[in-house]
Amino acid sequence: MQEFLLIVVAYMIGSIPTAVWVSKFFFGIDIRDYGSGNAGATNTFRVLGTSWGSFVMVVDILKGVLASFLYLLLPYYLTNQLDRTNFMIGLGLAAVLGHIFPIWAGFKGGKGVATVFGMVIAIQPLVAISVVAVFLLVLYLTRFVSLSSILASLALPVLILVVFNEPELLYRIFAIAVALLVIVTHQKNIGRLLNGNESKARIFTYRDRRKSRRDA
Repeated sequence: MQEFLLIVVAYMIGSIPTAVWVSKFFFGIDIRDYGSGNAGATNTFRVLGTSWGSFVMVVDILKGVLASFLYLLLPYYLTNQLDRTNFMIGLGLAAVLGHIFPIWAGFKGGKGVATVFGMVIAIQPLVAISVVAVFLLVLYLTRFVSLSSILASLALPVLILVVFNEPELLYRIFAIAVALLVIVTHQKNIGRLLNGNESKARIFTYRDRRKSRRDA
């Protein structure tokens, strides 16, 4: 019963619609009416710019971290590592579900990538650091947040199954499921990337200006 209640709390935490509240409070708009119509960090970068996109991303990551650490409220999981990992995965996934279908925003939220990353930080920080390195490298090279998210999510099962060779079956299934989920939720982005009309995030503009001067 206690586990169930914490799962519900994790869902509520994940349901905090960061992008929606930011866009309404500071800009008087609903982020879902602009850009891709998505209430996540990618669309916030696209519509509101780097600063607010970064803020939304950080908060959405923290939702995953906080939800996963709810296990600390139950003493049993402090000394049982295997059960703790499984419960953290359950808590994190509840938060991701809340992010995608937020009760506070009409069940129309984001794609959950940042919140997934937050739960990975909580469960295994070294894997998270490796994933974020992939994300930042692709973002720097392309300025496509969507492509960065897709490739980072694909790196997750590679890291867990191959590089770190994690023995926990549920963790391995989770990694594969995350990669598949991100691909499914980014189908429109993949289409735009293939068609060459995906919007780039307004970041690293100094690099573009420097390149323009060099090419002039």
